[in-house]
Amino acid sequence: MTVEINPAGIWDSEAIADVAAATFPLACPPHATQDDVATFIDDVLSAERFSEYLTDPNRTVLKVTHDGSIVGYAMLIAGEPSDPELGKMVSLRPTQEISKLYVLPGSHGTGVASAMMDAIVERAAAAGCAGLWLGVNQQNIRAQKFYEKHGFVKVGTRTFGVGTQLHHDFVMQRAV
Repeated sequence: MTVEINPAGIWDSEAIADVAAATFPLACPPHATQDDVATFIDDVLSAERFSEYLTDPNRTVLKVTHDGSIVGYAMLIAGEPSDPELGKMVSLRPTQEISKLYVLPGSHGTGVASAMMDAIVERAAAAGCAGLWLGVNQQNIRAQKFYEKHGFVKVGTRTFGVGTQLHHDFVMQRAV
């Protein structure tokens, strides 16, 4: 599958929010309630929130397009982890967080996610980063295997709120 990976613009907010709403539930553990997932999507993944993310100088949103449609996106956050405990786990400096990396189900297994990861690593290297880090749900084995395949190793754990529930993530990092 031939794709293009480019920085998203404010005009992409609605389309990226649609992709986020379709993909985020797939990454949630089975016990996550529909209400909590819907609340998270409304609070964190709405078009309005993506408009904010796209104007934040510390964030980069990349879009992956195929035949003119957005089939995935990633959000990178530059700088130190905001939580001091995460800062202790993440040892490579300077660093960037991969806050989000999602691909629509119809593009799973096509190389889209790998192409996006390659683009993320290239961008981080060009920015002078020594490493990348992310959180992945402990029950999301598919995502963990993907990240391990791309050089990430587990360095700790964190909790992650979705609606009224706390979920448990592995914190992973890799050198750039």
